[in-house]
Amino acid sequence: MNDAQGLTSDEALANLAIDPDLLARELEAELVGDPLDEIDVEGFDSDDLNVSRECDLGLQWLKEGHEKRLQGLKVFCEHRDSRALPLLVPLLQEPCPVERMSAVYALGRNPCPRAVKILLKLLQTDSNAYVRKATAWSLGNYADAPILKPLIHSLKNDVAAVRLWASGSLAEAGASSTKKASLAAGELLINLEIDNEPLVRSNCIWALGRLYDNLEVLQRDQIEETLLNVLLNDSEPSVRYEARIVLEQIDNPPLEQRLKRLIDQGLIS
Repeated sequence: MNDAQGLTSDEALANLAIDPDLLARELEAELVGDPLDEIDVEGFDSDDLNVSRECDLGLQWLKEGHEKRLQGLKVFCEHRDSRALPLLVPLLQEPCPVERMSAVYALGRNPCPRAVKILLKLLQTDSNAYVRKATAWSLGNYADAPILKPLIHSLKNDVAAVRLWASGSLAEAGASSTKKASLAAGELLINLEIDNEPLVRSNCIWALGRLYDNLEVLQRDQIEETLLNVLLNDSEPSVRYEARIVLEQIDNPPLEQRLKRLIDQGLIS
C-alpha cells in the first residue's frame, strides 16, 4: 500500500473527529501530534551510504532511553532495514503510547510476520486512538495475514481516523483473492452509504476503485451504480469528486456514455 493512502493529507487527518477527552487521558503531555507527521522526510538522504549510516545510528538509538528510541523509530518509519525487526517488535508493548504508535508505523515500513498477532491485538484492544489509527494503516502492509475481519470491525466501530485508514487497508487486504475482494468491497459499499465523515467516505470510494478489477461482474455493477448515486447526491463536493475520478477510470463504454449524458444534461459539471 502506498504511504499516502491515495487521497488523504496531514491537514485533513488533523481535523478528523476523535474524542479530545479520550486523547487527553491517553496521550502523554509530550505528544502534540502524530510523530509520523513530524518526520523530516527531506532530511533523509537517498544515497545508499548515507541511508546505511542513518540505519546504523537508528539501531543504536533503539537500544537506548526513551528520547533516543523515538529518534530511532523515526529512522525506521522512513527506511527499511531487517536488522531493526528484533528491536521494533518489543516496542509494540511499551507503556508509552508514543513509542507504541511509532513502533507500529515503523513495522508498517518494515513488515515482520512475528508482529502480526501483536498488531491485531493493538487494533482491537489498545485504548489509544492514535495507536489504533497507526495499526490500521500498518496492517495494510500484511495483506497475506488474517487482517480482513479485524479491519472490517474497525471500519464499522472505531473513530473516524481509524475508519479512514481501515478503509484504505481493506483495499490491500482484498487484493490477494476474489473472495477477499468481494467481502471487503461489500463492507466498503455499506460504509460508504452510512458513514458521516466525508474523508472516510472518500477513502471508501478510493478503496473500491482499487478492488474493482478483482471483483465479479455483479459486484462491479453494484459499485458503478453506488458511485453514480454518490456523484449525484452526496452532500460533500470532495466525495462527489472522488466518485467521479473512480468512475472515469473504469474502462466500461456504457458507463462512459452515462457519464457523458449526465454532463450534457448539466447534472454534473
